[in-house]
Amino acid sequence: MRRPEAVWGVEFGVEDEAFRREARGWLAAHAGVAGDRRAWERTLGADGWIGLGWAEGGYGNRTATLVQQVVWAEEYARAGVPPRSGHIGEKLLAPTLIAFGTREQKERFLPPIARGEELWCQGYSEPGAGSDLAAVRTRAERRPDGTYTVTGQKIWTSLAHEADWCFVLARTEPGSRRHHGLSFLLVPMAQPARVEVRPIRQMTGTSEFNEVFFDGARATHVVGGEGDGWRVAMGLLGFERGVSTLAQQIGFAEELRDVVRAAVESGAADDPVVRERLVRQWAELRVMRWNALRTLGGSEEPGAPSVAKLLWGGWHQRLGELAMEVRGAGAAVGPVEWSPGAPYELDPLQHLFLFSRADTIYGGSDEVQRTIIAERVLGLPREPRG
Repeated sequence: MRRPEAVWGVEFGVEDEAFRREARGWLAAHAGVAGDRRAWERTLGADGWIGLGWAEGGYGNRTATLVQQVVWAEEYARAGVPPRSGHIGEKLLAPTLIAFGTREQKERFLPPIARGEELWCQGYSEPGAGSDLAAVRTRAERRPDGTYTVTGQKIWTSLAHEADWCFVLARTEPGSRRHHGLSFLLVPMAQPARVEVRPIRQMTGTSEFNEVFFDGARATHVVGGEGDGWRVAMGLLGFERGVSTLAQQIGFAEELRDVVRAAVESGAADDPVVRERLVRQWAELRVMRWNALRTLGGSEEPGAPSVAKLLWGGWHQRLGELAMEVRGAGAAVGPVEWSPGAPYELDPLQHLFLFSRADTIYGGSDEVQRTIIAERVLGLPREPRG
């Protein structure tokens, strides 16, 4: 018996159920390796679970339909294994190279990503520019041998402390302004005295984000050609939605269940106002899922990534606030005794609350997303820019 799934215009059938069983079985058998993040990436790569669907390009991965890619992403999220270290290379850089890169660049960079051997970070945001990519000031100068020297600073660079490479949006045309004169460069991180990474300690006590300083760092590869960085950068941002969004929502559902459980345990669930807010969170999560399914694989809706970001950023932040409210005064007490000057620990709901404060800022602030929708979808007058 086959079940139609009209969302994609394809059928979700018995072959995909078999794929689901294979994915679930593999994750159960290998999840113990996930304690070492690099070893986990190599384990995923060795069995072909990185870059599903790349096999058609000859880059060594297993074939998978779009539905099967969704199956894998959701089973991965349900398995409870640690977050990926290689998702920036796999989900952002790789599709960008497939769309804009040369054959040489694809052959050089896609196989190591697929094997889980090279990790990437994203050099977009800068101090004084934030989410406004057209305001970047990092510059790159072309040398006589065709390579580039990169000088400038990036900030809020996720996983830069683990990365082997960074894709950097830099200004290669002196005197250019806004989106003109930008290039998309691939910069190796192992350049002592030329590349410095400084972790940023967050409210959660962790340091996933970093400052990155480039002082004459060398770069050989330019994706899309010199001066065409804006087009490539905008193409990359379009890849941030899709399969990974659906997997993210599996994690959101788990967090919502934890909040409901906390509300029941504290007695807050007896309050009809709290119950209404919990139901609203559940309903909005379902709406996000159907919106993600509706836009999955599409390329004709310029505002779709911005709508998705506005939906999940605000939803997750409200969930964090609700997580603290349902626990009452107990939300202020950590899981272990704390003393001044010592590192502090948070329980999962406290971490959810503090980390989600950044959800409406990173990945493009809500203000930037609304501007994109206003200008590119609604056709409103462009915002004045200096």
